[in-house]
Amino acid sequence: MARKKEGVYKIVEVVGVSEKSWEDAGRAAVATAAGTLRDLRVAEVTQMDMKVDNGKVSAFRTRVSLSFKYEP
Repeated sequence: MARKKEGVYKIVEVVGVSEKSWEDAGRAAVATAAGTLRDLRVAEVTQMDMKVDNGKVSAFRTRVSLSFKYEP
C-alpha cells in the first residue's frame, strides 16, 4: 500500500476584484496567486463585499484564504 507523504501547508489571504461578480473576483484572486505560489491546494472564500460609488455598486470583492505546500 502506498504511503502518503506528510507535509506542511502555509495559508495566505488574497483579495480579488471584479466589476461583474463575486465569483469572478474569487477566480481572479486564485489566478493571480497561482502566478507566484506553487502547489495551491485549497481556496476558501472568507468574505465578500462590494465597493459603492455614487450609490451604485462599482466592484465586487472576494477575500480568499489559500493554502499551498510549504517548502523551506
